[in-house]
Amino acid sequence: MLGEWLELGLLALAGFVSGCVNAVAGGGSLLVFPALLGTGLPPLAANVTNAVAQFPGFVGAVFSQRGDLRANGRRLVPISVAALLGSLGGCALLLSLPGAVFDAVVPALVGLSAVLMAFQHRIRRWIGNPDQHGPDRSVLLTAGIFLASVYGGYFGGARSIILVVILVLTANAALSTLNAAKNLLGLLGSLVTVVVYALLAPVDWAAVAALVPTTLLGGMLGGRLARRLPAAALRWTVVVIAAAVALYMALD
Repeated sequence: MLGEWLELGLLALAGFVSGCVNAVAGGGSLLVFPALLGTGLPPLAANVTNAVAQFPGFVGAVFSQRGDLRANGRRLVPISVAALLGSLGGCALLLSLPGAVFDAVVPALVGLSAVLMAFQHRIRRWIGNPDQHGPDRSVLLTAGIFLASVYGGYFGGARSIILVVILVLTANAALSTLNAAKNLLGLLGSLVTVVVYALLAPVDWAAVAALVPTTLLGGMLGGRLARRLPAAALRWTVVVIAAAVALYMALD
């Protein structure tokens, strides 16, 4: 009995840190996934339970950054639709295909995200989008969000990192504004996975109950922190977390 309570306590702590990290940069779900595996859940059950438990953290993050979210204006509509459709496609892949291919490329995707974020200004010049006050590269933005959401619906780990990098490279706004959009996209993708997995996948609801309140609190705290960080500090926080996540996944 004591062991079970200790496991639930560690899950709750992992949920809090996960919600905070997701709101600031992304990758927080990778803290909860191994914790769920440590409780004895098989990988598929741990994956879908983790995806369901992340939802409240995005709710808290979106609420904390609602002012920055409104600054995104019209770009929110097409990218929100792309996030919903992509996430639904990713869930379908998870429930019908083996995960070996996706699992092999995930560390490379996250590591590439760290490199892209670190050299974002140079890359923006290469793709002809150097002016943060100009128009978005709307086609690249929407397509990138769709593909990232397919990945997110399938696995979910580090989805937020990939989303914010795509936003930074193709949309023109302050990083805090784009980070708020990233949190909304994460919320929408998570909503899709909650509905699909709750109906069709082996979710461990006791673990979800332990994770939900602390993930929500962590998301609210992380959202407030993201608003206060200077742009350069927020950018390099994403880079460092993405690099650490990629290394962890490569060695796991």
